[in-house]
Amino acid sequence: MRYSHFIALGDSMSIDLYPALDVGEAAVAVHLERDAQAGGVAPIGAASLLHANDDARWPEFAGRDLRSSFAGIGFENLAADGATLGEVFAEQLPELPERDDAVVVTLTVGGNDLLSAFAARQGARGRDLMGRIVQDIVRGYDHLVAGVVRELPNATLLLTTVYDPTDGTGEAPGLFEGAGRLPLEHLDTLNDHVRRTAAATPGARLADVHRHFLGHGVTAAEPERYYWRRSLIEPSALGASEIRRVWLDALGL
Repeated sequence: MRYSHFIALGDSMSIDLYPALDVGEAAVAVHLERDAQAGGVAPIGAASLLHANDDARWPEFAGRDLRSSFAGIGFENLAADGATLGEVFAEQLPELPERDDAVVVTLTVGGNDLLSAFAARQGARGRDLMGRIVQDIVRGYDHLVAGVVRELPNATLLLTTVYDPTDGTGEAPGLFEGAGRLPLEHLDTLNDHVRRTAAATPGARLADVHRHFLGHGVTAAEPERYYWRRSLIEPSALGASEIRRVWLDALGL
């Protein structure tokens, strides 16, 4: 199939900000404010690399990007830092261009919904409610995927699982300190649903970042980690490249 356009939807797994901060490829104001609008940010996030590789930084991917495979392919990154399912639905979907040609769409979402639910529902009673909240998240995911398919009927949709920086331990330094082990069973519920949805949705493919990233979080030596050292819920430059690798593999490129 020949693709004419690439659109990235979702959260910070897809943006340039944290990978650029990781390697010092962002303006000083961006470093101070962690706001990509404050200055220049190098296009080295996962979506940017999928569209056009940085050959100097990642020579192994030279010629292995959408621009090399599909001359003239357009690119829109609608993903936003901290985006939840509701925000993707309300703010990013309306920005989708009206087109019925063959396009690639990546979707990275759900992690912020889980983190928000856990932050709001700590304590015994809150833990009892988490299961119901996760089911709401799952239903929201279904509505979002259906909305993308409705707007872009000829899209190849890369449904991306949510990574686990704790590597299955439930422990992430700097994240919910004192709250105990993170309830990873809810992350598993969401990711299993993403896998099933990818299998059941025409035109969708699974990009299993969760599986690919295991062993590259808190249990790994720092050079082998795929997460930004200042915040383990964000991808490093290496992590962004590895997300891109999973997407390329899903596309067979």
